Amino acid sequence: MDPATPPELHQEEVIYSVEDYARAESFLPWQMETRVPGQVTEIAWLPSSTRYRFKLSTLKGWRYRIADASAGTEHQDAFNHEGLAAALAEATDEEVDPNRLKPTRIDYRGADDLEFDFNDARWRWDGSALRQFSEEDQFGVRSPDGTKIAFNRDHDLWVREVATGIERRLTRGGKEGSFYGAVLPSPLRAAGLPGAGQPWKDTKVLWSPDSSRLLTHRVDTAGAGTVTMSLSTPLSGSIRPEAVEYFYPLPGDDPLPTATLIIIDLASDDSTPVEIPPLELYYYGSPIPGADSSSRNMWWRQDGSSLYLLRLFRGDRHATLYEISADGSSRVIVDEEAETPVDSNLSTSGPVNHRTVEDQDLTLWYSQRDGWGHLYTYRTSTGAQLNQLTSGEWAVADVLHVGDGYVYFTGVGKDVSEDPYIRRLYRVRLDGSSGEPELLTPQDGSHEVSFAPDGGYFISTWAKIDSAPVAELIRSPGESIGVIAEVDLSALTESGWQFPERFSAPSRDGKTQVYGVIVRPTNFDPDKSYPVIDSIYGGPQMNQAPVALTEAARIWTAQAIAELGFVVVLIDGLGMPHRSKEFRDVSYRNLGDAGLPDHISAMWDLKTQYPNLDLDRVGIFGHSAGGYASTHAILAHPEFYKVCVSGAGNHDHRTDKAWWIERYQGWPVGDHYVEQANRTLAGQLQGKLLLIHGEADENVPVASTLSLADALIAADKDFDLLILPNRSHACGSEPYVIRRRWDYFVRYLARQEPPSYSIRKS
Repeated sequence: MDPATPPELHQEEVIYSVEDYARAESFLPWQMETRVPGQVTEIAWLPSSTRYRFKLSTLKGWRYRIADASAGTEHQDAFNHEGLAAALAEATDEEVDPNRLKPTRIDYRGADDLEFDFNDARWRWDGSALRQFSEEDQFGVRSPDGTKIAFNRDHDLWVREVATGIERRLTRGGKEGSFYGAVLPSPLRAAGLPGAGQPWKDTKVLWSPDSSRLLTHRVDTAGAGTVTMSLSTPLSGSIRPEAVEYFYPLPGDDPLPTATLIIIDLASDDSTPVEIPPLELYYYGSPIPGADSSSRNMWWRQDGSSLYLLRLFRGDRHATLYEISADGSSRVIVDEEAETPVDSNLSTSGPVNHRTVEDQDLTLWYSQRDGWGHLYTYRTSTGAQLNQLTSGEWAVADVLHVGDGYVYFTGVGKDVSEDPYIRRLYRVRLDGSSGEPELLTPQDGSHEVSFAPDGGYFISTWAKIDSAPVAELIRSPGESIGVIAEVDLSALTESGWQFPERFSAPSRDGKTQVYGVIVRPTNFDPDKSYPVIDSIYGGPQMNQAPVALTEAARIWTAQAIAELGFVVVLIDGLGMPHRSKEFRDVSYRNLGDAGLPDHISAMWDLKTQYPNLDLDRVGIFGHSAGGYASTHAILAHPEFYKVCVSGAGNHDHRTDKAWWIERYQGWPVGDHYVEQANRTLAGQLQGKLLLIHGEADENVPVASTLSLADALIAADKDFDLLILPNRSHACGSEPYVIRRRWDYFVRYLARQEPPSYSIRKS
């Protein structure tokens, strides 16, 4: 026991009951969708319109609502939920709750007129009749003018005239392993498992805005390495295990699958290869973005005469923006190289922070060349650098809109008096004449912003960690029209729930501040001592510690486990994003660090404020990169971390996907890959370790966990292993896995016996 712990703090014996687990279950993310009404999510603006739709949580479930920004904040149901639910129930012979509808890829055409995906099929609902699209209608990519559909058949690309149904072949010579206009497939498709994406998304073309041309590719897999997925309980019903072999580039692989870009003129059907080296594929899928993708690395000029390609070369330390003419010729507009990854947001979930502004002959370029993420402009026609639009010890987060001579973006750390992760919306003039960025969202909170297509309106959903999220409609640049909805937390607070607490603490160097969140149980007693659980991700492309209640899933997952008598912390140590480049580069070629020394120093700092934290009993859990980081924690820091639950970890980076690992761990592959592999540290295990992995994990092969298990066995270490048949990478959110995680911490960190309990997912 730490000598600083006051003697009055004590741990009472806790007998865990079904009621304790039920209370924890009530905080899981899918339960919280209806416990906190007023959440606005899935905001989508209709094309070329001031209308927008969104999903609104209610005490019964949720409703899809629609509104017109030009008419104020009044909104109404986007369609007849009861009618659609009844029609879907009849068509699918399933129970369908009108308050819990789950359509995806919604194309809203008008009042009670929409197309959507449901149960792996495409449907059309006109308010009275429901029609399932035929396979022919579902597959392919429709041209912007709606007259043509590009689709795959027998490894070649075809086009069908919508009005006549006439089809013609656009490419010839496609075959197995060398095919046109299709994705490198996920193994889940061949295994018959969910999660592979709808097959009608497999066609990959990018239509020009005038529908006269399209960009596609020929994928060549010759010589590329494969991985085999073994299915012990195949869905075919066979008693014999089945194998699925698929292309899955590993770090250092040579050769890789490649995609040769091709432009096809629809008037002549002429195919023209693009005159740049083939794009290397580091993962299955396609480099061509889908029509519904917000993170685009390719885009056409409005007149269809040329297109732009933002390319990251292998290792992600070299980025180039090309202009590609319709005849296939290309030229470089901007080219940048660095010693560490060139952060373009191509490897994150945000929109790409590079744009071309055609009416001003400008290219907007994002770079960390001065040590912080900032915006620059170039002359598109010549490639000459013009201005640095933003500067200072703060960072641009996401470019959201360009128009009327301005670029609109979210920034972090601009106000030195507040949490550096708070996001606010700013704008600067594209000609570089505006000086300091203009703040457009002064409301007290971190802002998530969605712009109307023409930039005339935007919706800002804002909150802090200790305030309810508000969705506000704003006329650009900053005139508030009114509140669309506000989350109602009254029922939660009346039940004893407390807001999480945001904190800062010195990092390992004693100077740099790192930030985190502490989550306590609703029945928290400050006079008792609590074991601590560290919820970690550790991947350098995202932050783990929420800055606002808009980042709800991680908060509620932490709250659920806290209800079992723990204090949960989420911390962003050195090496994570949205600070300086120096801060971020701590993780480069150093994924084994995972910010863990900062987690440990922050928890010791917290203990000086809160002596009720029992740092003799610290656990940790995470999934995917968090599975690796949590296991690395208990192996590299056994004196601090005592219990670990690790899900789907990429425990040896040599066995994980090239696109993610080579970016953060570096390329070529070096000795540091071996040194930071968890199997290298297997002999250092002292605490309790539960390894979990889906047998059919398409993202991190199960071999990554089994190779660690092999090393632990060789080191004669006791550990626990849970392999889930037919489960993909998404297994971490399964009720069974959640319950097993809870049980493990109750048994080995709280040192009590868990009750018999089953979690159900709605």
